[in-house]
Order: sequence, then C-alpha cells, then structure tokens
Amino acid sequence: MLSIRLSNWSNYRRLAQRCSSSIFAALLPQHCVLCGGSAERAALCAACLGELPLLDSAHCPVCALPSPAGQTCGACLKQAPHFDATTARYRYAYPLDRLLQHYKYGQGLIVASLFTLANSAPAVDAVVAVPSTPSHLRERGFNPALELARPLAKALGLPLLLHAVTRPQDAPAQASLPWKDRQKNIRNAFECHADLSGRRILVVDDVMTTGATLNELARTLKRHGATYVENWVIARALKD
Repeated sequence: MLSIRLSNWSNYRRLAQRCSSSIFAALLPQHCVLCGGSAERAALCAACLGELPLLDSAHCPVCALPSPAGQTCGACLKQAPHFDATTARYRYAYPLDRLLQHYKYGQGLIVASLFTLANSAPAVDAVVAVPSTPSHLRERGFNPALELARPLAKALGLPLLLHAVTRPQDAPAQASLPWKDRQKNIRNAFECHADLSGRRILVVDDVMTTGATLNELARTLKRHGATYVENWVIARALKD
C-alpha cells in the first residue's frame, strides 16, 4: 500500500512541476536577449534568430573556412591540423558576436539553449568541452564550452568526459593576442588524465577563430590515444 501511495505521490509531483513550469512561463515570458521583444521560452525571437549569420555551405570540412565547392582547403591539404573535422552553424559576425559576448562575459546561460546544432549525429564515442583556465573560471564562474557540451552530449546520447582534460595554467587570453601569436601561447596548455585509446572524440567550444586552441587540444587528445577528433562550435571566425 505504501509503495502505491509513494508512486501516486511521485506522479502528482511530476504533474505539479509541469503545471507550475507552464504557469511560470505564462506569467513571466522570456524576452529576446537581442531586441527585448517576446521570445516565449526561447533566448531569441523568431525575427532575431533569422538574422543570425549562417556559415556558407561551401566551406572546408576540416577547418570550416570558405573553400570552393566545399572541398578540403589548400592550407589543410598542405599542413593537416591535428583535428579531423569541424562543424559550425554560424559565422562569427554581427549580431552573433554580441550574443556570444553576452553568453561568455555576461553569464547569459540561457543563450546556450540556442546552440544544440541541428546536424546529423557524428560517429564519435564521447564529448569533451574545451576547458577553461583557472582565472577564467574564477572570473566567469562557469566554463562556457562545458555548458554547451552538457545538453549536446545528452541529446546525442554520448558520455561527457568532465575530467578528462584540464587547462591548469593561466596564460594571456587567446582573444587578446594577434593571430600569429596564438599558436605559441596555447602550446602545451592542456593536460589529459584519461586513456583515450581507440576512441573518437567530439570537442565542443563556442567560437573557432584561428583554430590554435582546438588544434592543440586535438594534439593532446591524440597523444593519449584518440583516433579521431571532430570540433563542434557555434561560430567560425573568417579571416579578413
């Protein structure tokens, strides 16, 4: 009898939670983080969502930079990076750049709901988020890449390797450095604490600029046994 009552109470509680969530959403509708208009329960209204700059389909499958007919670009053919593929949905341009700055520096975690990429599931075994430095964690209070990786891993039904890779040392932020200095700045920045032998890894980050950070992380993962590394990012910065 007690088990039946507990079961009924559990059902009632779940129903109450769903109802209270719906009532809360109705009383306090979400406002678009770009224009301030009604966005119901999303981060952006439909109009602003349609304004986000999509990445041209004709881009290199390895580094996601523009490439004729979507073929592997000359730079990747000449000197292949340590990662094997990159998937990006948007270009890093207005208004997406402001949206991502709001996410990273204004702690706008609701923005993360936008970025479950609507692509076919990759043939990988696990998900890794690009780790933050200790100073960035203290400053922001969270790791932006990790908050993107959590729902993505769940949606794909893949394990999220929370502690497999760390970035223990502080260094100048990549965004503050000229493009040519970023590769040197990020060298040996990551430490891997897992045996990844034979595993195919999906790496999640918000923006890919020069690719130096993702390349160094892929190098670290492959040194520890990973056989394939694919990047999933929200946006790809294009060279001027």
